[in-house]
Amino acid sequence: MLGVEGLELSAEERELLRHPQVGGVILFTRNYHSPAQVAALVAAIHALRQPRLLVAVDHEGGRVQRFREGFTRLPAVRRLGEIYDQERMRAKQLARVSGWLMAAELRAVGVDFSFAPVLDLDHGVSGVIGDRAFHHDPEAVADLAHAYMSGMQKAGMEAVGKHFPGHGGVAADSHHELPIDPRPYEALADADLLAFERMIHYGLAALMPAHVRYPAVDAQPAGFSARWLQDILRRHFDFQGVIFSDDLDMAGAGVAGGPAERARAARAAGCDMVLACNDRRAAIAIIESLREPLDPVSQLRLIRLHGRGHPAGDYLRHRPEWRRAVHLVQDYDAFPLLDMDI
Repeated sequence: MLGVEGLELSAEERELLRHPQVGGVILFTRNYHSPAQVAALVAAIHALRQPRLLVAVDHEGGRVQRFREGFTRLPAVRRLGEIYDQERMRAKQLARVSGWLMAAELRAVGVDFSFAPVLDLDHGVSGVIGDRAFHHDPEAVADLAHAYMSGMQKAGMEAVGKHFPGHGGVAADSHHELPIDPRPYEALADADLLAFERMIHYGLAALMPAHVRYPAVDAQPAGFSARWLQDILRRHFDFQGVIFSDDLDMAGAGVAGGPAERARAARAAGCDMVLACNDRRAAIAIIESLREPLDPVSQLRLIRLHGRGHPAGDYLRHRPEWRRAVHLVQDYDAFPLLDMDI
């Protein structure tokens, strides 16, 4: 999965996206001008191949929402955790409505899925996670994330939980350096891992591991670790969904070597699809280095992530449930529990 440069595809990008080792595109703010423009861009990407390339975006809300003008501004999910401490049932309903609204607006422009929700715990030490986390309690995170995922699925979108086994316990930002979490497995199992375990039980379709090293468990960062991805995630937790690498352009991935070495290491560890988001030369080096065909099991896992249903944007915005959801999400505190079919 790679990034593209602008608001429409260049001839070079069209050729690149037809390469058999390319399986998807991740969009960013640089690719967005309006709902109509991004819908045309997504349609052009989908038209290139059969089966279609997956199109994804980071659209969590709060600090991490790539499309803004023309889309509902989504609060950071921390707000849902704060409400959960006071009114658990209302917070879960708000989470479900928020997940539905996020997914419905993205499906209206053709995007297959968002890399959401964040399942990290807010331990109060990670600036890069912070209010992107629902809560510090793993049971609360799982409760709210389950409701959020249910709303996404109602809108025709599967969820991608991140960042396994938990990025919230380290201060360092893996975009800029390799964080090291010294906790033993038992401490992680009693806290951070619980939310992932619950969500796997609830049917989570995909996960993204962290570019974080947990030396008490394995010498390799989680995204390059067969111990984490195969022994623990696949065998111990019986996770059957897609494993995406985090962006291989990030500094935290540098321990694995250059772009091609990073991709091969992530694939060997157990990732079904690797991401190269912002460095075109690195993406080309990765594509040229991956010679083997995709595992048929990985292909079956990835098929599940194609979005279901595709209501036109104008049609969505005329639906009463969309209008109610927008009012609810724009002011969580102004509404009591509502009887909404979401």
